[in-house]
Amino acid sequence: MMNWLQSSSDMAERVRQHHWADTPLGPLEQWPDVLKTTVALCFASSFPQAIVWGPQLITIYNDAFIPILGNKPYALGRPFSDIWSEVWPQVSPIADAAFQGHATYIENFPLVIERGQAREQAYFTFCYSPIRDPQGKVVGMLDTVTETTATVFLARRLAVLDTIGNAVVNAADAEAVMTGTTRLLAEHLQVSNCAYADMDADEDGFTIRDNWTAPGSPSIIGRYSLAAFGAMAVKCLRAGEPLVIHDNVRELPPEESATFQALGVTATICMPLIKNGRLTALMAVHDKNPRTWSPYDLALLREVTERSWAHIERVRADADVRKGLAAYAELNTTLEQRVEERTLALAKAEAALRQSQKLEAIGQLTGGVAHDFNNLLTIIRSSVDFLRQPDLSEQRRQRYMGAVADTVERASKLTSQLLAFARRQPLNPEVFDVGQRVQNIGEMLESVTGARIHVRVEMPSQPCFARIDASQFETALINIALNARDAMDGQGTLILRVIGEQPLPRIRGDAGSGKAYVAISLADTGPGIPEETVERIFEPFFTTKAVGKGTGLGLSQVFGFAKQSGGNIDVTSKPGQGSVFTLYLPQVEAEAALPPPCEETLASSHDTSKCRVLIVEDNLEVGRFASQILQDLGYQATWVTDAEQALTLAGHDGRAFDVIFSDVVMPGITGVAMAKLLRQRRADLPVVLTSGYSEELADSGYDGFEFLPKPYSAEQVSRVLIKAMHKD
Repeated sequence: MMNWLQSSSDMAERVRQHHWADTPLGPLEQWPDVLKTTVALCFASSFPQAIVWGPQLITIYNDAFIPILGNKPYALGRPFSDIWSEVWPQVSPIADAAFQGHATYIENFPLVIERGQAREQAYFTFCYSPIRDPQGKVVGMLDTVTETTATVFLARRLAVLDTIGNAVVNAADAEAVMTGTTRLLAEHLQVSNCAYADMDADEDGFTIRDNWTAPGSPSIIGRYSLAAFGAMAVKCLRAGEPLVIHDNVRELPPEESATFQALGVTATICMPLIKNGRLTALMAVHDKNPRTWSPYDLALLREVTERSWAHIERVRADADVRKGLAAYAELNTTLEQRVEERTLALAKAEAALRQSQKLEAIGQLTGGVAHDFNNLLTIIRSSVDFLRQPDLSEQRRQRYMGAVADTVERASKLTSQLLAFARRQPLNPEVFDVGQRVQNIGEMLESVTGARIHVRVEMPSQPCFARIDASQFETALINIALNARDAMDGQGTLILRVIGEQPLPRIRGDAGSGKAYVAISLADTGPGIPEETVERIFEPFFTTKAVGKGTGLGLSQVFGFAKQSGGNIDVTSKPGQGSVFTLYLPQVEAEAALPPPCEETLASSHDTSKCRVLIVEDNLEVGRFASQILQDLGYQATWVTDAEQALTLAGHDGRAFDVIFSDVVMPGITGVAMAKLLRQRRADLPVVLTSGYSEELADSGYDGFEFLPKPYSAEQVSRVLIKAMHKD
């Protein structure tokens, strides 16, 4: 009777359990064939879809449509017009057109909807398509929809930030920066007032230096006591959290509300700026009328506050440079008497110069990333355009698909190298004999460097152990060796030497250490490195090679890996006498190691059809693809968009699923924190974490969990799940 509804999704089960006999549709077995077919196709789709049936507009929808509904869990079987009553005047003409036989496609359609505590602005791209019976009569409509709120808000926020940045970039002083910023921000958000304030040293009071006011609104320039605005204001701002008030008359005690009302303010967002552990400044937007602030308003004010402060620091640094240079010019016959004053002025000038150099380095890094990624995107875009050609041969289709896959791998490697340089690459340290690993790498390098380069390895008399990421270590040695090969023009000698129990010397101003380090050096017989170049070789995207011969990221990876592992990298070179790169890594005692299980054996004994996987991914596009990958691999996959849902579905003993596949960076509880909570419920629960970048992982490592970096392939997902479930 129910053979037509084979889907195992949550919504399919809810449809099977629903009392349809009490609705205009009648019992499931009496549904018309066209409705059955449409429902089956809807539940098989990974895109959010809803079916609106008959004159009563009865609604049926799939799992992917649930996040669109938000807090409307009882929408199944109800009229579409009731579900979206708050926006029905806007939506009904489009629905009417569909029931008259006209399909409609709309991008980024703005709607103010109710799916939380208050109404919120949202944007959707959707298509309303008529559903016809065998006689051609329109009997329903199919709603295929994607929420684009985040994309629209991001584009809008970036545009505003660019406008503000362009308007204040030649500003002469801090006051000019804030005058331009407050005006542009207030006009964009359409508020009554936008103000900027400096905190007193004791953090008890603040002074509003400048503000922008709408016509008819009073200026609020002046000095104020923070406590006068209430306990909530003091608590939030001193903790570095924004103060958000939608209607102070309703939300605050009368005496606190009166303070705001005296300034002509009813709704407020006040953003604190914490520098060096203290509350330094405030930036706020106010409205004289009650107002529901959106996440977009909050995010925009937070980013404008940070950027404005950074720009003010640059302006002040430039002013300090000018003052320092002027002071230096005045030092003449009274040099001995003014030596202390000169020293202070030079210190300020040097600090400002370092800040300027940082900005220059950021500019170089940004330009390099943009250049390399635009090249990669060009290949992907061109390949996709060719793949769309209807008459493309199979050979060319495979070639372009291979080009896309290879380019994605190159982009992933590029981001990995950048994270390594920034010391933000998640590491998976293990204890191993460095000398033995270098011996293995030396044998491999003979095939990499070419027959005309002789590779010699000098081993220590005793094993030298280090606790480091083996993959990153091998990559670092290969990067140095490839640079040496290119420097020797493919002919010469490369010596790899390992020495244990070495102190860490002072390197480029960094303090040394008397603790034991393993020193791994690579010496080549090339022409050496010019003195003016040595200081820059570890900078990202810096290269002396011809265009197309190198990215300038190899030695950056080495530097970042060494520093993140608790060591350093040194280089000595003389023109005509070659170069020596020495990698210092902390030495540790040996640990017993167990041989890893054979992957082929694990894969052959692994039955995916009986394995329940919980996917935790807040990004809708990535979540849909991850769910599809796991279904294609044969797993029983369930997808949720946040850790709170995952903790609920996992059950009190964590046995509702066989393995967890979770993103790390999510709103609310992070993937790492969620995984630790689940391990408290069930110590042997396999957990796989995945992320494109996470500061939490960069600082703390994988913390005993399996890790799969983004972007990932179906094969990589399969391998890591098998490894996680057979780890013990």
